[in-house]
Amino acid sequence: MAYIDVTFPGGKRVDANFKGFTVPTDQAVYAGGDGSAPAPFDVFLSSIATCAGIYALGFCQSKEISTEGLKLTLDVEKNKETNLIGKISMNLTLPDGFPEKYKSAIIRSMDLCAVKKHMLTPPDFEITAE
Repeated sequence: MAYIDVTFPGGKRVDANFKGFTVPTDQAVYAGGDGSAPAPFDVFLSSIATCAGIYALGFCQSKEISTEGLKLTLDVEKNKETNLIGKISMNLTLPDGFPEKYKSAIIRSMDLCAVKKHMLTPPDFEITAE
């Protein structure tokens, strides 16, 4: 059985089904879709942000630091020559009263994100058709 099964429910929608969940995607209206769900690339970017976020959350929880006001943003800059993303920037807004002594440690914990690690050491891709 495949780790992820992809289905095509109509239009420009493409759904990923795994572990009892469905992650719907669609293209934006300008790209011929209905804009009914995030585009696949946006899901990819959100996986980076949420992966780093779970490490930030876990760090705070392990130190019993309040997460009220904890927020993470992700921004991208395109490389004008390749038209691909050239830089991903994340900014973590720390909760009021966050101990200064843990600031570099929480950043290091976010750096453990498995999605980022896979981008830095990408797997080989094999694509087949039957």
